[in-house]
Amino acid sequence: MKHVDPTDISLEIAASTFAALGSEQRLSVLRCLVRAGNEGLSIGELGQRSGVTGSTLTHHMKILAQAGLVTQKKQGRSIICAAVAFDAVHDLSNFLLKECCADSTSPDKDHDHG
Repeated sequence: MKHVDPTDISLEIAASTFAALGSEQRLSVLRCLVRAGNEGLSIGELGQRSGVTGSTLTHHMKILAQAGLVTQKKQGRSIICAAVAFDAVHDLSNFLLKECCADSTSPDKDHDHG
């Protein structure tokens, strides 16, 4: 019986998640949130830092949230905060690197991603 790692993501999920990142603006938004760390940013601050504001930012955040890459929550009455779903980003990275050099006849010792 094959052991399935619960952190493994399927090809379909990875493709869908990468598709969500297929926009310069969404990638910029995610990058700003990664830089902000676990605290995340208010939507206003995220807009200032990323240069994406208003309904466009709302649209991009919705796509990133649907892909599981960001989380949003209300703080207080109206401030909406956004943060990276670091586990999801990590899983996506692992999807690419998990089998690094697996088919190489001379694996590079500097590529220890496992």
